[in-house]
Parts: sequence; structure tokens; C-alpha cells
Amino acid sequence: MKYFDELKQGDVYITPSRTMTETDVVMFAAMSGDYNELHTNAEMMKNSQFGGRLVHGLLALAVSHGLMFRTGLLDGSGIAFAGIDDLRFLAPVLIGDTVHGKITVSDLYASKSKPDRGVAYFDFELIKQDGTVVQKCIKKIMMKKKPQEGNREND
Repeated sequence: MKYFDELKQGDVYITPSRTMTETDVVMFAAMSGDYNELHTNAEMMKNSQFGGRLVHGLLALAVSHGLMFRTGLLDGSGIAFAGIDDLRFLAPVLIGDTVHGKITVSDLYASKSKPDRGVAYFDFELIKQDGTVVQKCIKKIMMKKKPQEGNREND
């Protein structure tokens, strides 16, 4: 775990990897209602420019967020997901692809009204097994500052 005030611009963290599965796509289609044939029609997609069914872009985004939390970086220090900026879908993710994230601390904004927290901006790249960056965005996370010794409010 890192607290807001322990982060430094330029710090880089690499997430664990995760393989995108048939089950992931089927469950996401059911949950979201997005049954587009790009995701659900194996016969049509095997002869497409992609060579197979695509993982939903928003599913890959959700997985990227889960991977971020698997680093332990925000365990106990993350307060809230404050937003996402400049989301770009750069390349397709297919069923069977394995992805991981590269997280770079890009900006840090201490709260002016609440001295116990700040908002960290993380440049996030989702990367496939072959090194292709498939998604990029800036994730903004409100985080706790390190508790001060002797401060009972933070005990």
C-alpha cells in the first residue's frame, strides 16, 4: 500500500496479468446487454480482419481497473474513483489474449479543503502479451495521506 504523499511523479507500477476468456465475454454480454456479433458470433468473426471474436472494450477497461487494484498500491489508501480522462481504444483484445497494465504516476493534487487526502492521476496503459498497447487513459483516484503519528483522528 502507498499513501498519497508517498507517491512521486514518474513512479511506475506493473500489474499482474490476466487472460481474457470466453466466460468473461459471455458474462459481460449478459450483464451489459451488448450482444453485438463482434463479440458473440464465432463463425462470422473467424474470417474477419481480427481473426476471432473481440472482447468488449468496456470489459477490458473494467479488467484494467481490477488489475490496478491487484498491485496492492491502493489497498487501504484508496478512497474513491474520481474519474477517467482521455480513454483511447487503440487495438483489439481477442478472447485468449493476456493483458497487464503499466501505471505511471503523472500528477498529484493535494486537497485544499481536506488535508488528509489528495487526488492522484495515473497514466494507465493496458498491454497485450505481444507488447501492443490496447487501451490508454488517465485514472484519477482520491487517496488518503499517511496518518500523522499522535493524531487520534487517524488511529
